[in-house]
Amino acid sequence: MILNKSTIIISTLLSAASAFSPSVRPAAHLTSLHAKKDAPFFASEIETTEAESTTTSTLDGEKPREILSAASDALTSVGWSPPMTNSELTSDDPFVRRINEAIQQESGVDLDELLNPAKVVNLERDLVNLRAQLASLTGNEVEDVIGLSTEDVDNGGGGEEADKLRKSIGKKEKDLLIERRSVFRGWLKNVFLGQAILSLGLSWIMATDPSILFGQYDWFQNTRSIDVSIQVLGFWWWWLFIVPSLRSRRPQGFEKKALDIAFLGTPAVSLLAPAFTKDTAVIWIANFVLVAGAYGFSYATYSEDEEDDDGSNDPAWLKFVFKSLDFGAGRERGARN
Repeated sequence: MILNKSTIIISTLLSAASAFSPSVRPAAHLTSLHAKKDAPFFASEIETTEAESTTTSTLDGEKPREILSAASDALTSVGWSPPMTNSELTSDDPFVRRINEAIQQESGVDLDELLNPAKVVNLERDLVNLRAQLASLTGNEVEDVIGLSTEDVDNGGGGEEADKLRKSIGKKEKDLLIERRSVFRGWLKNVFLGQAILSLGLSWIMATDPSILFGQYDWFQNTRSIDVSIQVLGFWWWWLFIVPSLRSRRPQGFEKKALDIAFLGTPAVSLLAPAFTKDTAVIWIANFVLVAGAYGFSYATYSEDEEDDDGSNDPAWLKFVFKSLDFGAGRERGARN
């Protein structure tokens, strides 16, 4: 009877204590007290059990953490940033240079000469990350996964999660193989140049006399103000097709600078000029003058030092503009989180 009352009292006290100390577990204390009557009220046996549990879990997770840490250190050493950061990969990063060297050995071309250089960098980075995870899951204690194939890091096993990683890696490897073989050939640059020249002629006719192109169609004769709409589209053709076609050739030096200026200037002209004149031919000529002037200005003011300027001192809005322009011209380096 006395033992039962003692048990009830102790249970009540421990319940109250648990409200203030989440680490105290009443059931475990009762077991400890029954097992050792001489043990103190807060039995050290429970603390020992918790310590052992913590030690065991720490040891269980120690190796995977060591592997991931080693992989992260290896990535950082070659200029690769962890996925959760906002840092970007540029052409000067060691990781990108390593990819460029590998492509030169395989195809004899630079990374810039591929159709989608950004996609190649993104896929390479994803594969490094996935292979590091696969090595961790399969118990491979490799320190540097960069430069290793999937077979080199895969020790087998790993359960369902490892199987999912293998499927994801396999898909990305196939995509990467296709992208690394897709070279931006010279004939494709000529296609873009021909597209720009053709657009130049068509846009002039559209802006001046669209009936030359569409006069034989009933919809042109019967639709009210359709001619005006086509004329407006004619001078907007500079920003929509002509300049983008020239930029798609991935020009370098002063021409790239000129087309960047033209890509920003032609929509401004097309938006503001109608406030001063309704003559679509005049607005088309104004766009032509701006593009020609951009070429002249860039040729006269361009210096090779600008190629080495990484833009690190530019304001944030200007960096955003240049980054957007580079994306449109296919010059991006896969800067992605």
